[in-house]
Amino acid sequence: MWVRKRIDIGWLDLQSAGLNCVLPGSRSKAGDAAEAAWSTDGRAFACLSVRSGLDLALKAFALPPGSEVLVSALTIPDMVRIIEHHGLVAVPIDLHDEDVSPRVELLEKFVTKKTKAILVAQLFGGRFDLAPFVEFARQHNLVLIEDCAQAFEGDRYKGHDEADVSMFSFGPIKTATALAGGMFRVKDKSLLSHMRELQAEYPVQSRWFFLKRVLFYSVLKFLGGKLAFGLFVRTCRLLGKDFDEVLNGSIRNFPEDQFFASLRLQPSFPLLRLIARRIRRYRNEDLDRRAARGALLASLLPREHCPGSAANPHSYWVFPLRVFNPPRIVAALREAGFDSTADSSMQPVEATDGRPEAVPETARVLLKSAIYLPLYGQIPGSEIRRMASILVPLLAVEEVSTKQPASIP
Repeated sequence: MWVRKRIDIGWLDLQSAGLNCVLPGSRSKAGDAAEAAWSTDGRAFACLSVRSGLDLALKAFALPPGSEVLVSALTIPDMVRIIEHHGLVAVPIDLHDEDVSPRVELLEKFVTKKTKAILVAQLFGGRFDLAPFVEFARQHNLVLIEDCAQAFEGDRYKGHDEADVSMFSFGPIKTATALAGGMFRVKDKSLLSHMRELQAEYPVQSRWFFLKRVLFYSVLKFLGGKLAFGLFVRTCRLLGKDFDEVLNGSIRNFPEDQFFASLRLQPSFPLLRLIARRIRRYRNEDLDRRAARGALLASLLPREHCPGSAANPHSYWVFPLRVFNPPRIVAALREAGFDSTADSSMQPVEATDGRPEAVPETARVLLKSAIYLPLYGQIPGSEIRRMASILVPLLAVEEVSTKQPASIP
């Protein structure tokens, strides 16, 4: 079976990370090296995760309590949780279906005197033009934060020059993973200095914790092989377990009952060394191979079923597919040897009680109807075509049986 997502890291990277957990070394120098690998302009900032960095940035911005943050309507719940923890209010901005960018026209509709920031997310591996958001932020004197956790592009993009903060993730399921870690670009050097000072007050994540992480994800990488994953699926079935739940539960980064304590740590020496190694050694060819597979699959499927496919550039970090009956399509794909899932770590941002007009209908429908297809560079083109040949008639039958339009208005 083609597993839905492979851990994007090599065995030599894992071996190096394990050794760095036990070898001596300067955490400060490792941090400098990681930041220099990301950018030579002195504006890079390495942290434990994107969540950790957002928390630090909001501390440093010190926005007045009750301030509103205009947020892309589809994101992980933790981002909203962090915003609210700082006494701020997240106001969802619904998305364009074609490239899943926030609707610029809604910014003017929802901005108020309380609005102090915009948080836009580049989703699914695609990227949209940030210029309209830069202009809007400038006109209204707003902080602009760009979430690129799903949009790593190797050395081709390190964040928009005019964004106040651009956030990139090296978490476990991300492209070029370092098993954890975030790399930020911070426009204002005084803000960057303040974020460094705040992070320096945190305890350091232990090397032992990171070694356990290396060992755990080594096992998951092994299970990413076609034969090993098939054995894992059969074992779960014999034990009466849902392998989807087992996998999703295993990669949660932050325990619910210790959320803020877990993210308010300084990255450890071996994590910083691994981030630097992954940045320096990442090959754009790997990204191009996955992007080509994604473009091929998108070309073989009805465009209205492929939300975000119009984004340009697009590296297809994940490939969402809109369907009317997710369980049925997922079951058919798994039967054919393609591990698919309807489970997602993202959720629509809910409108507050005082802003019912901000209900993000497009984001709601997209998430409710989306399944995620296995897509990475190692899947042969012939298998991509076979997957499409299975999906096309299934999608056609769905449209006939439901007698509903496939696109979202």
